[in-house]
Amino acid sequence: MIHRNTFPISKKSFDDHKKRVIIVKGGPGTGKTVVAVNLLAELTNRGQLAQYVTRNSAPRSVYKAKLKGEVKKSSIDNLFQNAWKYVDAPKNSIHTLLVDEAHRLTEKSGMFGNLGENEIKEIIDAAYCSVFFIDESQRVTLKDIGSVQEIKKWANLANAEVYETELVSQFRCNGSDGYLAWIDNVLGIRETANFDMEGIDYDFRICDTPFEMQTLIKDKNRLHNRARILAGYCWEWPKEERNNKDYHDIKIGDFEMSWNMGEGIWAIDKDSFNEAGCIHTSQGLEFDYVGVIIGEDMRVSGDKVITDFTKRASTDQSMKGIKSYAKKDPKYAKEISDEIIKNTYRTLMTRGMKGSRYIRIV
Repeated sequence: MIHRNTFPISKKSFDDHKKRVIIVKGGPGTGKTVVAVNLLAELTNRGQLAQYVTRNSAPRSVYKAKLKGEVKKSSIDNLFQNAWKYVDAPKNSIHTLLVDEAHRLTEKSGMFGNLGENEIKEIIDAAYCSVFFIDESQRVTLKDIGSVQEIKKWANLANAEVYETELVSQFRCNGSDGYLAWIDNVLGIRETANFDMEGIDYDFRICDTPFEMQTLIKDKNRLHNRARILAGYCWEWPKEERNNKDYHDIKIGDFEMSWNMGEGIWAIDKDSFNEAGCIHTSQGLEFDYVGVIIGEDMRVSGDKVITDFTKRASTDQSMKGIKSYAKKDPKYAKEISDEIIKNTYRTLMTRGMKGSRYIRIV
């Protein structure tokens, strides 16, 4: 699949060396990653120096593993890059950068968050053509600055031509825009007309116990190893136990489960079904079915969804600094944490292409 608007614009920059920025908006399952990866292949085949960029290491690891044995490792590594790789990149040294999950871009870069000025600026500077695939409702950490407005700002400062387009076809959630609208409505992200699941063709169930959910997802996973269990980051992930299969981080009554191990690739390894993934190991990826454990950071009170950032695990860096915000500006802290928590569960609950099952912690 090559998006009809994106390819000719990229080719134009390749031919005339003028800077252009393309913003591709699309919700979960609209094919952002599919378009990005297919563009990467097509542009590379046509002689362009193109790279796929994402801050999330999980999808990069999966794509590299899938290509292993077909292409030289050095070539694969060059195709898939972290966003902070462009801090010191020479200006216009790359023909096209395809930036997936652009909502996850940050200001400072590097392992310790102390490099560069702004990832959006650095990406635009490094390439003749920059393509940003974005869903603003998937910003899930305090550091995420990726927005259409922010991209336009840096594009204008670079004197780049700006193009906007939108993907509307639904590939995930069984092609059901109704399910996505229902999720947004029930979480209070935006009001929609989808108040219930009536008429929505998607295998959705709410389970009474984590054991029930685990059994259902395990049954689906037997087919193609494409079902996984996800959880809100409400349980600690101690560093010293991260490769200990006998240590269970998540405990709900008699139910126990480990977070994903530090070894292997959780999303595709056959043995990883018995480990729970989180937002950081699943965003940017998709499965046939997912089971989602909703932790104590989100609950229903009356007809409203209430969030509580104090219930997030301290090992989750998504909320780092929120306590300081809460002391200085409680209202802002509440608003930003509410957005992040709801966006996190929205992302988790839309990873399943065919169905999802949920268990809520009371």
